[in-house]
Amino acid sequence: MNDRLYYQDAYIQSFTSQVTKRGTEEDGTPYAVLAETAFYPTGGGQPCDHGVLGDIRVMDVEEVDGEVRHRLESPLPEDWTKVTGQIDWERRFDHMQQHAGQHILSAAFLEVAQAETVAFHLGKERVTIDVVLEELNEDLWAKVEQSANQVVLENHPIIARFVEEAELATLPLKKQPTVTQNIRVVMIPDFDYNPCGGTHPARTGEVGMIKILGWERHRGNIRLEFICGWRAMRDYTRKQATVRELARQLITSEAELVSQAERIIAEREALKQSLAEKEKLLLEVEIREQLANAVTIGNARLIQLSTADRTIQELQQLAQLMTSEAPDAVCLLATSGEKMQLVFARGQAVDVAVNQLLKETLPLIQGKGGGNPAMAQGGGQPVIAVEEVLAHARKLVETALQQKTN
Repeated sequence: MNDRLYYQDAYIQSFTSQVTKRGTEEDGTPYAVLAETAFYPTGGGQPCDHGVLGDIRVMDVEEVDGEVRHRLESPLPEDWTKVTGQIDWERRFDHMQQHAGQHILSAAFLEVAQAETVAFHLGKERVTIDVVLEELNEDLWAKVEQSANQVVLENHPIIARFVEEAELATLPLKKQPTVTQNIRVVMIPDFDYNPCGGTHPARTGEVGMIKILGWERHRGNIRLEFICGWRAMRDYTRKQATVRELARQLITSEAELVSQAERIIAEREALKQSLAEKEKLLLEVEIREQLANAVTIGNARLIQLSTADRTIQELQQLAQLMTSEAPDAVCLLATSGEKMQLVFARGQAVDVAVNQLLKETLPLIQGKGGGNPAMAQGGGQPVIAVEEVLAHARKLVETALQQKTN
């Protein structure tokens, strides 16, 4: 592992090394292999480093068959036998903070709740761990978070080094290594001992605040989201700005923000209830007017209505209420716009199958739909005027009712 400079010193940001190999991946991406490198390859739940070799961007780093491949934006020039590498330090240190924070948080779960961590993922915005735990409540959450941050504040050393088999057997490991050679252990003395190949800061204080953001059940375990250090600082800054803006818009203090929001929600619900009652009254008035102006055909009353500002669900409600109020009613309702929607309905006293009426009307608008003899609905393209469509349906109704009379 002497070629892995990040194991010798996780704080190395630039280096110069011999180019030992050039190649091209199957997807055409060029790569280079160096005699030694400070670029950390993806592994152990930690994403790879980014940066540049010379002035060529390193897009991805991965270990393949024992060699660290630096996947590049463009090939290295053939005359570059040596190259200077510069890693993206902000990205590297962020990964160091998050990875060390995961070690601390996982150890805190073991200490406080005897709960083992079985999975870890370091994402671009959030970090997750899966913990073997039946239930997580606010009290336990707070105790674990406090324990983890106490370790941060005490600024313990973080020691990461390769160990021999004899020493490994003496260490109180929290989990067993997944490899049998080149075993590297990350140690926070008297708190956590874990085999790990990732990069970590020198002391727990550099991890910064560890903040749990939320959790959910996942495959029988608890999956937690958390962030550390600068991520936590950025998250707090965003949320504080949001709180300030909400307090300004609601003309209240930050301390009263929740109670003010509760009052607004209660007022909104009361307004919704009042509006619903008024809409119901208006609908009742509209139904009475429509029934009063209905055209009598035989023993039935025909209601024909087109609108541009109602949804098909509203038309269905209107048709249902009208046919319930007047069992002798036949309703031909339509709404026009980018798509023409039709709702046909009839009361119990009318022997007309409106689904058949709809079936014979939909071809006019290249439409599709369905329903039953009492109510049917469908939609299509407004290729002709809605009045023509309803006039066609009305003739079908008149014909059907005349046939019943005869």
